[in-house]
Amino acid sequence: EEQNLASLLLHCGQLNNGIQQIQCIKQIMPLVKMMDQNSACDPMVKACLDILGETYFSLGVKNPLKKVLASSLNGLPEQLMPLGVQSFVCCLREELKTTDIYLYRKVLDNLASCMEDFSLGMMKSNILSSVLTCSFLQKSLLDIQEENRQSRGNRVVQTQLMHDLLMAIKVSMMLVQKLQENIQGSLWKNHESCIWQSMCSLLKSSISFLMDETLLQTVQTTSGLAFILFTKAMYEPAEELPSLVSDLLLGLKKHAGMPAWFVSNCGTLCTEELSDSVLLFLCHGALAMLDWKNRSMGESGEKLLLDIASVLLSLSSELKESSMAICLSRTVAVWTNSALAALISDSPGLKIKLNGNSEVIGKLLEYVYTHWEHPLDVVRHQTKLIFRNLLQIHQTIVTGCNLKSDPFFARLTKHLLSLEWHVKGKYASLGCLVECVGTESILQLDRTIPGQILDMMNDQSLAPYASDLLETMFTNHKVQFTSSCKESSWIDQWHDIWVSPLLLILCEGNHDQTTYIIDYYLPKLLRCSPDSLSYMMRILQASADANLGSCSTRGALGALMACLRTARAHGHLELSSIMSNGLVSTECIKQGLVHQHNQVCIDALGLLCETHRSTEVVSEEEMQLILFFLEYNLNSQSPSVRQQICSLLRKLFCRIQESSQVLYKLEQNKTKQELLEDSTKRHPSGILQQYNDFMSSVCDRLFEALFPGSSHSTRFSALTILGSVAEIFSVPKGQVHIFKLDQEIDSTRVQTLIQCFASTFEEVKVLAFELLMKLQSSGSFDSENVDLLFQAAVDLSTSTKPYDCVTASYLLNFLVYHKELQHICLGKWIEHSPQTDENTSASTMEKNTLAVIKLLLVNVEEEIFQAKKSLLQAAASFPMYGRVHCITGALQQLPFNNLMLMTEWKQMVARLILMSYELSAVVSPVVQSSSPEGLIPMDNDSEMADRLQMILHEIQPQDTNDYFMQAKILKEHCKIESEKLAVRKPMENICTEMRGKERQMCDVTAQMVLVCCWRSMKEVSLLLGTLCKLLPTQAASEPSHGLITVDQVKNIGDYFKHHLLQSRHRGAFELAYAGFMGNLLCINLSFLRKMPEQWLSCVLEEIKSCDPSSTLCATRRSAGIPFYIQALLASEPKKSKTDLLKMTMKELLSLAAPLNESSSVIPQVHALNILRALFRDTRLGENIMPYVADGIQAAILGFMSPVWAVRNSSTLLFSALITRIFGVKREKDENSKKNRMTGREFFSRFPSLYPFLLKQLEVVANTSNSEAEELKIHPSLFLLLLILGKLYPSPMDGTYSALSMAPFVPFIIRCGHSPVYRSREMSGRALVPFVMVNEVPHTVMSLLRGLPDCTSPCIRQNNIHGTLLQVFHLLQSYLESKQFVDSDFQQGLGDIITCIGTKLWLAKSRLSHHGFVTLLSFTLISGMQLLEFWEEMNRVISDSELMTGVPYSSAVPGLTQYLQSITKLVISVLSVTTGADIRSSSSPVVKKIAKPPLSIVHLLHSEFHEVRLLALEAVLLWLKQANAKQIAEEGVLCLLVDLEGILLTMALKEKNLECFYKVGECYLIDFNVMVTNSTEWYSILLPCIFCFQISEEVLKKWVQQIISFCGDEQQTEMLLAAAEVLKSITPFLLINEKLILGLSDTLAMWKCVILLLQNEDLVVRDAAAEVIQVAQSQKKSSKGTEFALRIVNAPMALDLAFGTLCELLQLWGEAGAGVPILLEWLLGDSDLRQGSETSEEDDNLFDKGEVNFWEEKLTNVRQLSKHLLRLVQVTHLTLPDQGELNRLSRRAQDRAQLVARLLRALPPTPEFSKTSEFTKLAIQNERISVCLKIINLLKSDEICKNGSPKK
Repeated sequence: EEQNLASLLLHCGQLNNGIQQIQCIKQIMPLVKMMDQNSACDPMVKACLDILGETYFSLGVKNPLKKVLASSLNGLPEQLMPLGVQSFVCCLREELKTTDIYLYRKVLDNLASCMEDFSLGMMKSNILSSVLTCSFLQKSLLDIQEENRQSRGNRVVQTQLMHDLLMAIKVSMMLVQKLQENIQGSLWKNHESCIWQSMCSLLKSSISFLMDETLLQTVQTTSGLAFILFTKAMYEPAEELPSLVSDLLLGLKKHAGMPAWFVSNCGTLCTEELSDSVLLFLCHGALAMLDWKNRSMGESGEKLLLDIASVLLSLSSELKESSMAICLSRTVAVWTNSALAALISDSPGLKIKLNGNSEVIGKLLEYVYTHWEHPLDVVRHQTKLIFRNLLQIHQTIVTGCNLKSDPFFARLTKHLLSLEWHVKGKYASLGCLVECVGTESILQLDRTIPGQILDMMNDQSLAPYASDLLETMFTNHKVQFTSSCKESSWIDQWHDIWVSPLLLILCEGNHDQTTYIIDYYLPKLLRCSPDSLSYMMRILQASADANLGSCSTRGALGALMACLRTARAHGHLELSSIMSNGLVSTECIKQGLVHQHNQVCIDALGLLCETHRSTEVVSEEEMQLILFFLEYNLNSQSPSVRQQICSLLRKLFCRIQESSQVLYKLEQNKTKQELLEDSTKRHPSGILQQYNDFMSSVCDRLFEALFPGSSHSTRFSALTILGSVAEIFSVPKGQVHIFKLDQEIDSTRVQTLIQCFASTFEEVKVLAFELLMKLQSSGSFDSENVDLLFQAAVDLSTSTKPYDCVTASYLLNFLVYHKELQHICLGKWIEHSPQTDENTSASTMEKNTLAVIKLLLVNVEEEIFQAKKSLLQAAASFPMYGRVHCITGALQQLPFNNLMLMTEWKQMVARLILMSYELSAVVSPVVQSSSPEGLIPMDNDSEMADRLQMILHEIQPQDTNDYFMQAKILKEHCKIESEKLAVRKPMENICTEMRGKERQMCDVTAQMVLVCCWRSMKEVSLLLGTLCKLLPTQAASEPSHGLITVDQVKNIGDYFKHHLLQSRHRGAFELAYAGFMGNLLCINLSFLRKMPEQWLSCVLEEIKSCDPSSTLCATRRSAGIPFYIQALLASEPKKSKTDLLKMTMKELLSLAAPLNESSSVIPQVHALNILRALFRDTRLGENIMPYVADGIQAAILGFMSPVWAVRNSSTLLFSALITRIFGVKREKDENSKKNRMTGREFFSRFPSLYPFLLKQLEVVANTSNSEAEELKIHPSLFLLLLILGKLYPSPMDGTYSALSMAPFVPFIIRCGHSPVYRSREMSGRALVPFVMVNEVPHTVMSLLRGLPDCTSPCIRQNNIHGTLLQVFHLLQSYLESKQFVDSDFQQGLGDIITCIGTKLWLAKSRLSHHGFVTLLSFTLISGMQLLEFWEEMNRVISDSELMTGVPYSSAVPGLTQYLQSITKLVISVLSVTTGADIRSSSSPVVKKIAKPPLSIVHLLHSEFHEVRLLALEAVLLWLKQANAKQIAEEGVLCLLVDLEGILLTMALKEKNLECFYKVGECYLIDFNVMVTNSTEWYSILLPCIFCFQISEEVLKKWVQQIISFCGDEQQTEMLLAAAEVLKSITPFLLINEKLILGLSDTLAMWKCVILLLQNEDLVVRDAAAEVIQVAQSQKKSSKGTEFALRIVNAPMALDLAFGTLCELLQLWGEAGAGVPILLEWLLGDSDLRQGSETSEEDDNLFDKGEVNFWEEKLTNVRQLSKHLLRLVQVTHLTLPDQGELNRLSRRAQDRAQLVARLLRALPPTPEFSKTSEFTKLAIQNERISVCLKIINLLKSDEICKNGSPKK
C-alpha cells in the first residue's frame, strides 16, 4: 500500500490535466484509510504526507484540486492524523517565512484557505497557534503599507497592494474569530503572552489603516470592522465596551476610565479629531460586529444604538462624495436591522425612543425623503430598505393594535398620497406601506389610485416603479380577497379594479403608455392571475371588429394582439389551441400584421415568434403568416420597429433550429412501426422539409428586397435578417443541417450584396460586408470581377466625395480574402516582395492586406509630395484622406495576435507613423488657423483681400506655389487658376464647379481645401489611434514581439497633445480626441503610466500662466483643450481614489472664480469651458457631483463679469450644471415637474449653496427693488430664479432640518417687483417651494394686504402684477397639495376669498386686470358659498367692455388681454353653473349663482376673434366632457341653447382661420349631445349634392386642382388636405358603381392616392391609407360578412389600391379603356436623355445623390403589374383600340434600346462610379420589360381571338 501510495502520487505529479489529477487524489485516499498503526512509522508515508501538504500550499486559491486535497487531509485516519498535522504545520511554517512582499498575497490566500477548509480539532488549533506565535501577519501588514507609500503615483501597483492589504486584514479578523472559538479560558488574555502582544500589534495596525485617507475605501471600512472586533476580544469588562465606543463616536475623550493598553495602542483615536469618514467606518464596525440581540449589552448598548443613529444623521449632511453616500446609506440600513434585532428582545425604553412618532424615526424618515430620488441606484435601493425597516420597527412596537387605525400609519399614508406621482420615491414607499396596512385601506381613501398610476406609465423613467407598486397592490389585494371571501365572486370586483382600466388604456392610450404597460405591467398581472386572460380575451374580442384602432391608437384588436403575445411568451397560452378553437382567426392576425399602428404589427409578429418553449414546433399557418408579414413590413422608417422585427424573426429562426434538432432526434429514435402509427399526425421529416422550404422562401423574399432603388430601411431589414439566418443556421459539427444559406447563394446574389457597398448609408455597407464574410465558403464569387472591383476601389479611394472612400474601404476589405487579388491586380501596381511568397504560413488575407496597404501607402506618399507643392490642387484632385481611411479599415480587420510577416509589418507600421506626421504637417496649418471655416484665399475686392492677408501670414502652410502667400482678387485670377489645374490633371476628376461659373469655383475651392485638411487630420488621428489600440506594446529593452515601440507610442501621445491644444476646427480635434483615448489606453498598460499626470500638470500650468506667446485657443469654447483634459481624466482607473480628478477640479474651480478681479480673464474662460465639458462627461459619473455646488457659484459669479467672453462661458457652464443637477430635459414644458426636486433635497445635497444663494438673492432683491421705477436688472436675477423655480414643495418636508426655507421668502417676494415680466413670472413660481403648506393662507393674505387700495397715491403696476402672480402660484400649489379637504383648509380658503373681495377694484383696472382676473377665475369654484363675493364677481363682468361694448374708435393698449381675462372669468362662472348640485339646489344663493350675467352665445358674437376663440375652446371642451360622461349632459345643453344655428352662421361668416378650425372641430364631435333632429345639417351636404350638377368645365378644373395639391414639391399641410379631400369623396366618386367623373379623371384621382401612399412623410402616407380604409369598409358592408383588411399600413394600402382599381375597371366595364392608362403608369415618364446629359456634371461636394428613405419605384411597378397580369389573364381582355397598344409597344421598345445604349456607355463598374445613373437605368429596364410582357400577353390574346374564326 505504501508503494502504491508513492507510485500514485508520482503519477499524479506527472499529469497535466486537472480533472485527472483530482481523480488520482481520490484514488489515494482509500489506500491511506487502509493503513494500520505500523504504517505511521514508515518514512515513505511521511514523505507522501509532506508532498500532499506542499502540493496544497502550492496551488492557487481557485484551483478545485485544493478543495479536494483539503477534504482528503480532513479525512485522514486517526493513527495518521498526528503525522499529517506535523507535516502540514511544517509546510505552513515554511510558507510564513516568505519575505517577498509580492508573494504575501499567496501566503494570505493559503492562510484563509486553511481556516476555511479544515475541520475543528487538533489541526486547526495547531495552525492558529503557529500563525500567532510567528509575527508574519503583523509584518505583512506593515510591509505592504510601507510599499504602498513608496509606490505612490504608480496606480496599478498601488491598487494591487491595497487589495493585498485588504486580504491581510480579513485574514487577521478570521484568525481572531477562530481563536476566540477554539482557545478555552482567558489564557490568551495574559498581557505577557506572545498572543496578547500580537493582538496589540494588530489593533494598532487596524487603527493606522482606519485613519489613512489615501487607502481604498474598502480597506478603511474593513479596518473599522477589525478595530471593533479586536477591541471586543481584548476589552474587559465587556459591559463597558458600548460606553467606550459611544465616547469615541461622540468625541468624549475620557482617558481616566480607559485601560492603559488601550490608550497606548489607540491613542490617536482618543486624542485626534476624527474625520467624518472615520466616524462612519466606526459606526459600521460597531453595528456589524457587536451583538444587538437579547439585550446582551444592556442599557449602555441601547444608548450606543441611539448615539450611532445621531452620528449617522449628522454625517448625512456632510458626506457628499458618491462612494461615501453609498457607504452611509448602507450603514443606516444596517442600523435599522440592528434596531429591529434589539426591539425583538422587548426593551420598554427602546420602544418609546423608537416609536414612529419619536424624533429619531422622524429624522430617519427625513433622510429617506431626501434620498429616495438620489441619482445613485444603490442609495435609492438602500433608502427603500430603510423605509421598510422603519415601518417594521413601528409595527413591532405596536404589535396587537389595529394597524389601519394607527395614527402613524394614517398620517404617513395621507402624506404619501398627497405627493405628486412624478416622485419616484412615492412608489417604493407606498409599496412598503401596502405590505403593512393592505391595499384595501389605501383604496378606501381614493378608489382612482390604480388609474392614476397607470396614467403615469407613459414616462419610461417612472414605468418600472409604477408597475412594481401596482404588482404589490394587486397581489396584496388578491390575498386579502381570498382570505376574506369564501365565494369566487370577488374575482369580478378584482377585475374591475385592476384589469378594466388596463384594457381601456390599451385600446385608446398613447403609444408610449401602452408600450410600457405591456412591457412592465401586463406580464406581472398575468403571472398573478393567469385566469384573467380569458376575461381579457372575452372583453376585447367583443369589440375587436368594431374597434380596429388607427395610426395613433391600438384599438381592441391591437390590445388583443398585445395580450395574446404577452400570454404566449410567458407560457399562459398555446397559439395552436386558440386558433383551432376559433378564438382567434388567421384573418384577425393578418389584419394585425399589416395594421397602420406600428406596435400592433410588432405585437402580432411577436405572437407568432415568441414562445415560452424554445423548441415548440412552428406550424404551417405561422409560416404562411410570416411570409405575408415580410411582404409588407420590411420598409419601416422607424429604427426601433426595424430592430424589433429583426429581433423577433431571430427568435423564430432560433426556434426553428432548436425544434428541428429535437424533431431530427425523434425521427432517428422511432421505429418504422411507430412512424406508421403516427402517420395521421405531422410527420417529423415532413415538418423538417416544410422548415427548409419556408427558410428558402424567406431568403428569396429578402434577396428580392435588395432590388435597384430599394430604400435604406428595406435594405437594412433584409440584410439584418439574412445575417441572422446565416449565423443561426451555421450549426456546429455533430448537429444536422436543416437549412444552409450557402445553397441559396449564386453569383448574382453575391453581386447584389457587393452592390450594397454603394449605399449612401454606412450601416448597410457594414451589414452587407458581414453577410459576405459569413458566406465566404459558398464560393459563389466570380473571380473575373476582382480586377474591376479592385480598380473601382482604388479610384474611389481618391475621390473628392468624402463618402466614396468608405465604399472603397469595404470593397478592399472584401477583396483581401481572395487569392486572385495578388496575381490579378497587385502585380500591375507595385513590385512584388519575394519574402511574402516564401512565407507559406501567412494567410492569404494577411499577404493581401500587406500588399494593399503598401500600394495605398506608396500612393499617399506621392500625393503628400504633390500637396506640399499645391494644397489647392490636392484638395481639388486627390484629397489624401481617402487613402488613409482605407489603410485604417484594412488594419482594423487584421488578426494582430496571429501575424506571420512580423518584419514586414514592423517596417510598415514605422512607415505609416512617419506618413501620418508628414500628412499632418501639410494640412494642419489650415485647421489651426484662427478661422478655418472662413479661409477663402480669393475674393472679389481689394479690401477683402487685404483682410485675408493677415490670416494667410498667420498660417503659412507648406505650399510652394503662391496660393497661400498672396491674397488674390477674384476676377483676375479665376480663369488662370482653372487653366493651371486643367493642365495638371484630366478634367473628369476636378470639381465640377471649376468648369462652371467662375464665381462658384472659388466658393467651392475654399470649402474643398477645408474638407481636405480636416478630414485628413481626422483620418490620421484614427489611424494613429488604431495603431495604438490594436498593436501590442513592448518595452524597448525586450526582444521585440510587438509591432510598435514604447517610444513610438510616446511620440504619438505627444502628437495628439500638440494637435488637441492647437486645432481650431471641431472635426479635427474631436477625432484627435478619439485617437488620443486609444493612445492613453496603451500608455496605461505600458511603462509610461506617469505620462498622463505630467501632461495634465503641464497643460494646467500653461492655462494658469496666461503667457502671451501661448498658442491655446481661447475662443471656440477653448477648442480641443477640454477634450484633451477629458481624455486624461477618463484614463484614470475606475476604482482608484481619482486623485487626478480632485487635483484638476481644485485648480479649475480656483481659476473659474478668481478671488482678485485684476487677474487675467483668459485662464478664467478656459477654466469655465473645461468645467462645462467635465460636468457634461457621463464617464466621470457621480465622482463629479461633489464639485457641482462650487461650479454653480463660479457660473453665477462669472455672470456678473464685465467681460463678454466670461459671461458667455458662464452661461454654458450654468446650463450644463442645471442638466447635471435636475437631469436631461424630457419635455418642452418649462414648468414640467419631471426635472425638479424638493427644496429640502436640493439643499441637503448641496448645502454650501444655501448661504451662497441666500446672499446673492439679497443683493439681487436690493437692486431690483429700488424706489425709482427705472430698469435696473441684476445680471444674476434670472439664474437665481431659474434654480429656485426648479424646486417644489413636498408634504414630506418635516421639522428636523437645520436648513429653514423661511429666509428666502422676503427676497423672492421683492424680486417679484422687477420691471421685467419674465422675472416676475419666475419669482411667482420660485416662491412656492419656500412656503410651508400650512403657511400658505397666512402668506397669501399678507401679500394681498400689501396690494394698494383704489385711493393710494402711488400705484406701481409691476409690483401689483408680481404680487398677484405670486398669490396665484401659491394658491395653485395649495389646492393641488390638499387632496383631502379638512376644516382648516376651508377656513383658510374662506379668509383668502374675503381678502380678495376687498381688492376687487383691481379687476376693473385694465392695467392690473390680467393677474387679478386670472386669480378670480381660480378661486371662483371655492368661493361659491359666499353670495357677496359672487355678486361682486357678476358686477365685474357686467361693468366690463364685454357687456357694455367698446366705446373706443382707435386701438387701446392691453384691451385685448383684458377682454381675454374677462372671457376666462365668464367661462369659469358658466362652468360652475353646469354642476348638478347647483341646478338641483333650492337655496336663493345658489339660484342667483345659476343665472350668470353673460351667456356663451354673447361671447361667440364678440367682434374680437380672441374672445370667440376662447369661447369655442370652452364649447369644445364641454362637448368632449359630455361625450365622455364626465359632466352631465343636461348641464351642457342648458349652456348650448341654439348653438347649432350660431355655429352654422359662424361657419359661413368666420374670417379668422383659428376660429374657423374650431367651428369645424365642434361639428366633428358626436352631435348626439346636441339637438339631433335638425334639418339644417343637410345644408352641409348640399355642396356635395350640387357638385353633380356643376358644369363639366368646373369639375375638370377642380380635379386638376386636387392633382396639383398632390405634387412632390407641395408642403405637408397641402398634401394632408388633399388626402382628406380624397377620403371624403371616396364613397361618391372613387368607388361608386357609376363613373361620375369619367374614366380619365377618376383614374387621375386614384393616381393621386397612389402618389400620396408613396410620399416620404409618414403622416401623409397614413392619411392616404385612410382612403383605402374607407374603400375596404364599403366593400365589407356591401359584400356582407367576408373579412376585409381595413386599417392597413401604406405598403399594404398600395397593394389594395391597385387591386381595388382593377376590380373597379371590371365593375365599370372599362377594363379595355383603363388598361392602356395603367400601362402608361407602369412605363413611367422618361427623363433618360436629360439624365444622360446632366450626369456628366458632378454633384455638390457633400451631395450623396438621391437619398432614398421610403419610395421604391419598383415596389409600385411590381404590385401594379401583379394586378394587371391577373386582370388580363382572368378577363381575357380585348382592347377596342389596337393602335393604342401598338403605340405603347413602340414606345417601350424605343426606350429599351435607349436604356441598353446608355448602360453600355457607362464605365466598367457603374454601380460604384455612377451609382445614381446606374440605378435609374436598372429601374427603367425592369419597368420596360414588365410593360412589354403585359403588352405581348394582350397581343397574344388578341391574335387567339382574331385567329379562331379563320380556323
